[in-house]
Amino acid sequence: MRYQRYDGGDPLAPPVDLAEALDAIGEDVMAGYSPERAMREFLRRGGRDQIGLDELARQVAEKRRRLLDRHHLDGTLAEVRELLDKAVLEERKQLARDAMMDDADRAFREMRLDGLSPSTAAAVSELSSYDWQSREAREAYEQIKDLLGRELLDQRFAGMKQALENATDEDRAAINQMLEDLNELLEKHARGEDTPQDFQEFMARHGQFFPESPRNIEELLDALARRAAAAQRMLNSMSAEQRQELMELSAQAFGSPALMAQLSRLDGNLQSLRPGEDWGGSAEFGGEQGLGLGDGTGVLQDLAELDQLADQLSQSYAGSRLDDLDLDALARQLGSEAAVDARTLQELERALRDSGTLERGSDGNLRLTPKAMRQLGKALLKDVAQRMNGRQGQRDVRRSGAAGDLSGATRAWEYGDTEPWDIPRTLTNAVVRGERAPVRLHLEDIEVQETEDRTQAAVALLVDTSFSMAMDGRWVPMKRTALALHTLIRSRFRGDDLKLIGFGRHAETMEIEQLTALDARWDKGTNLHHGLLLANRHFRKHPSAQPVLLIVTDGEPTSHLEANGEVSFAYPPTMRTIALTVSELENSRRLGAQTTFFRLGEDPGLARFVDSMARRVEGRVVAPELDDLGAAVVGSYLGSRSAYSPFADGGWGGRGWWAG
Repeated sequence: MRYQRYDGGDPLAPPVDLAEALDAIGEDVMAGYSPERAMREFLRRGGRDQIGLDELARQVAEKRRRLLDRHHLDGTLAEVRELLDKAVLEERKQLARDAMMDDADRAFREMRLDGLSPSTAAAVSELSSYDWQSREAREAYEQIKDLLGRELLDQRFAGMKQALENATDEDRAAINQMLEDLNELLEKHARGEDTPQDFQEFMARHGQFFPESPRNIEELLDALARRAAAAQRMLNSMSAEQRQELMELSAQAFGSPALMAQLSRLDGNLQSLRPGEDWGGSAEFGGEQGLGLGDGTGVLQDLAELDQLADQLSQSYAGSRLDDLDLDALARQLGSEAAVDARTLQELERALRDSGTLERGSDGNLRLTPKAMRQLGKALLKDVAQRMNGRQGQRDVRRSGAAGDLSGATRAWEYGDTEPWDIPRTLTNAVVRGERAPVRLHLEDIEVQETEDRTQAAVALLVDTSFSMAMDGRWVPMKRTALALHTLIRSRFRGDDLKLIGFGRHAETMEIEQLTALDARWDKGTNLHHGLLLANRHFRKHPSAQPVLLIVTDGEPTSHLEANGEVSFAYPPTMRTIALTVSELENSRRLGAQTTFFRLGEDPGLARFVDSMARRVEGRVVAPELDDLGAAVVGSYLGSRSAYSPFADGGWGGRGWWAG
């Protein structure tokens, strides 16, 4: 059985909250993003209490920069040079104080020391046969050979430098035997002749050298190849002179070229079995802290891991998913908190894909599901309600007709409610709160049955989809307004019939999903005439309903529909366009429509035209700020539905104002 440290985050933490993500995704979708891109943008930005992919990527890049700026790669050479200088100095001291030494012998030895090559590697080689007179000098020189052996092994097997400190001849023999057996196993594997039993026997003999405990030869190969490739990249990162010195010094490892021969054989086997590793890369170091061969290889491994994490966090490759993130690597490089943040983002992405928020359409592209649209609409409607409450001092927009048929829905009782109590729900709330018989009710337990007004309305919401709406930042508020009104009618006034009509160069009826996903189009024309034709057709289909006409626009009508179905555009507007538009608006009045214009922008020409149109049909004009557009439209709809509504007199206030 294998155990590892638990890294799954807080097991008692609540599930991820999709509300903020859905709101942000919906906002981006309405701004023209695809749902897939909108989801990725949210995951990249993160939320209020959740860091995103961009922040994790910044931390990865910052650590990579610190590693390169802190270190340089000649740490082993510097350590060898320090030991060599110590050995020569101690030998000179011994020669100077040994009075019994033959003068000719002393002079010869001093001449050899004076004539040492300035190259560290060459000097070490020249002293390989030197008969040291100083015990301290001999020990320092032996430390060089021991250091080189441990560093070379540490390059391939992490931790060997420390593990083999003060190693005995038996320890070195065991290392040589392990390398011999390892190379034989890898060569057998390359020929396809190895068996699981071969691997198990190898691990039984030499498992102490592999603390990562690979379970099979493939895992062993992966670990060895990653380390060996990092060692090669470290060599590639050195100057030609540094590489040459190390190659020459390697022959002195443990006092024999045998170790280097086994390691070269191992490198060749690993390169042939794992050619996909990065054997040719390099990095440019510019710091002051020297790195030995083993530590330098570890840093190169860290850099490779950081590069892989940066690629995973970018999510820029085909088919990328957050499940691709290596959380173990992220924890090693940035700490456990970063891994928990990344896991939360993974769970959020899975929840968005699996919870019915996003679905893949017949064209293969992701889109918001009807469930997601409802959730988004509820959030927008709540925002509208808060704005209306703040400006009118009224209760929640959920207020339904007080004297109509039961809708089947319930809500918490509020001061002034006259609707009948829902007894089962009220008693259930008390019991859930902890009451026992006899049950005592608190005000917060009471729920009332919602009712619907008996008066039905045929509502036409006309929204300007000309390019100026997008260009002046009105595109998303327009869509949010439509979705909020759609949600209100579908959830609270199900007897009403809403028709969404977009009018640009021409007009068309739209489903809410089509409108919210609509991209801004460079299309000249504001065809209110065509939009009114479609609205009046809707009103005629519902002769017993109260017609409600809501028009959101930021420009004068500049196009109209001819009798043959062709669109005629002209700017400035022609008298024919104006006349046809006014005529169709008067048809709406004759059908009994209550009309409200929502004028966006400060264009004086638009203001004069809209005011004139509203007066002709006894309608109203609202000039809200963009943030208040949804509240203005919903308030106007509620006002036109019921004479008892607080909005019936057109008194929607706040930063917007009424005219006409």
